[in-house]
Amino acid sequence: MDFLCVDVETANESHSSICQIGIASFAGGHYVDGVNTLVNPEDVFLDVNVDIHGITAEIAAKAATFKQIYPIVLNLLVDKIVVSHTPFDRISLDRACAAAGFPAIPCRWLDSARVVRRAYPDQRYGLKFIARYLGIEFKHHDALEDARCSGEILARAILDTGIDLDGWFRRVQQPVFLGGASVEVNREGPLFGEVVVFTGELSMLRRTAATLAAQAGCEVMEGVTKHTTILIVGNQDARVLNGAEVSHSHAKARELAAKGKPIRIISEADFEALIGLGD
Repeated sequence: MDFLCVDVETANESHSSICQIGIASFAGGHYVDGVNTLVNPEDVFLDVNVDIHGITAEIAAKAATFKQIYPIVLNLLVDKIVVSHTPFDRISLDRACAAAGFPAIPCRWLDSARVVRRAYPDQRYGLKFIARYLGIEFKHHDALEDARCSGEILARAILDTGIDLDGWFRRVQQPVFLGGASVEVNREGPLFGEVVVFTGELSMLRRTAATLAAQAGCEVMEGVTKHTTILIVGNQDARVLNGAEVSHSHAKARELAAKGKPIRIISEADFEALIGLGD
């Protein structure tokens, strides 16, 4: 689970007017280190932008231009998995490359905002909102801090959903909800009316589990909300966690249950038994 995260700040409404770039490096799902540098965009600074990030034309004037730092950025990002929260930073980087006379940096981009919309569908996907929800502390509108935060969010989504990095590249291309049009709910199924969420490591593919649940009449969601009625926990997680270090979905389901919400937490084996696959 190694990847890089990129965030930029701009001097004005032009995407190419990068005045700061932050690159955070993650290894094994953990933040390792980062690069944070000011950039002279050789462009006008608007007050509205300065009010957001605090970088003025006078401060940036002493920095290197994007053309000068391009070799460093290229060396860091080329052929890597690169995460940005919303397409803004990817587009800005591409536009800055074009403005400097360079080709776009070849890398594999993943939008962490799209991940959030699927992993936590009941939450706002803006960086500061989802960071607050997940308890991630950071200094907003500092390029490296924002980049690190997007990486922490992705790492948490991987942990909470059990979908690995490669899986998220596929998942973000699918609808936010896997129920409905993509997996038709069987209204005659024995579990019709139930709203289920899967968490932890399953013995079957998530897509297979979602299909089986839909065939049994369940609506399948990616994150626990007040509408969730059943949380299905992977057998391995149900055996070894024993109440400690549970996923975010698991912890939230317990919290809702403690508040009197009608939500049941069952193992994957129990789910299989409910739909007729178990012993």
